[in-house]
Amino acid sequence: MQLIILVVANEILGMPVYDYFCSKNNQQLEVSHSMNLEVSTWGQLCELAKCEPGDTPADAPVRRLLSAPRLMKPTSDTDYKNSGFSKYVKRDEGVYENVTAKDGESRIVNREGKPLKN
Repeated sequence: MQLIILVVANEILGMPVYDYFCSKNNQQLEVSHSMNLEVSTWGQLCELAKCEPGDTPADAPVRRLLSAPRLMKPTSDTDYKNSGFSKYVKRDEGVYENVTAKDGESRIVNREGKPLKN
């Protein structure tokens, strides 16, 4: 029997991570925030990073750095589950097992992910 694995995202995996640089103190910080948020000062950046600004003025300008995207590749069923994914393994024609089912969820489901009736 051939196994077919379907993966369905249940939720967004979190906020993007950005690197910022402040030329006033020559420091770089990595923070996670929504794509819509614009960070332009050291004070804003420190607030997001939950750190003290130190001796650097809060209004010191920062710039976002270009960095490679960070990709997440789950390696186990637990990784899929913890990341908000569902993993379905085909067990029979129209029958799938949700190997990442949480407590109270049916493990045996149909093609749409709905529990099969007994």
